[in-house]
Amino acid sequence: MEIVPFDPWTLVMIAALNPAIIIVAFMLGRRADQWQKLIVAAFAASLAGYILYWLAAAVGLMPVHALGGEAAVFLMGFLLGLVWAGLGYFLAPRRG
Repeated sequence: MEIVPFDPWTLVMIAALNPAIIIVAFMLGRRADQWQKLIVAAFAASLAGYILYWLAAAVGLMPVHALGGEAAVFLMGFLLGLVWAGLGYFLAPRRG
């Protein structure tokens, strides 16, 4: 098995272009009634994004070359999910 060197730009692009992270984080951010719930929204979005990434790799759409990149994909998904959840939270119409 060949291990490819660490490529952080690829990890950022996988997380930034993952539609599951964007949709889940934004929608949960819109539904949040307290800013503390954005952390939960980001975690859920990162998990959904990782599942989509895993499915794409399992069917052969994305080759997985390096060992250990999965944790970085999850972390980058969490950070970008936090951004998308924040956007959803601040752009949502206020209730009450």
